Amino acid sequence: MKLPRAERREQVLACATRVFADRGYAATGLDDIAEAAGISRMILYRHFESKADLYRAACVRAGERLAAATGDELTESTVGALVMWAAKETAEFRLLFHQAAREAEFRADIDELRTELIETLQQRMIEVIPDKLWARWAAQLALTVTVEATMTWLEVGGPDPDEAVDRITETVQAVITAAVRH
Repeated sequence: MKLPRAERREQVLACATRVFADRGYAATGLDDIAEAAGISRMILYRHFESKADLYRAACVRAGERLAAATGDELTESTVGALVMWAAKETAEFRLLFHQAAREAEFRADIDELRTELIETLQQRMIEVIPDKLWARWAAQLALTVTVEATMTWLEVGGPDPDEAVDRITETVQAVITAAVRH
């Protein structure tokens, strides 16, 4: 079935995200993605120049969708929004925070995303943690805890999302409490 160009591109990105999230960049071929999307490799090349171009586009799309789900501001509900997004968009979450972080060619892009998130978190942490070094420590650790706790929660089957949000939020709060002590 012939889809409009924008719809086909979105379909390819969604399929590529799932395949890359499951197999990783190196183990995934363009034929795998074309097959998952139900298209020919030739149609795939009409939308993306290379596997790297497709992978980067899938990561950008996932990052944009993460930002849309969690918002520009870091608030008490940000952890909950991230966990709920990860539950709904597991492949996108895994692509960004598991697969792409391991790929040397794309690591800089993911490091940039993490740096932006940490800087935003640090600005928020400085409001409650007067020491800037401890605020930076708390920001880095809070992001790591949130991402890894969410990843682990997904890996064990994603039990009770609301309870996961509460537990991950409590863990992040413990990081902040530890940083304030100093």
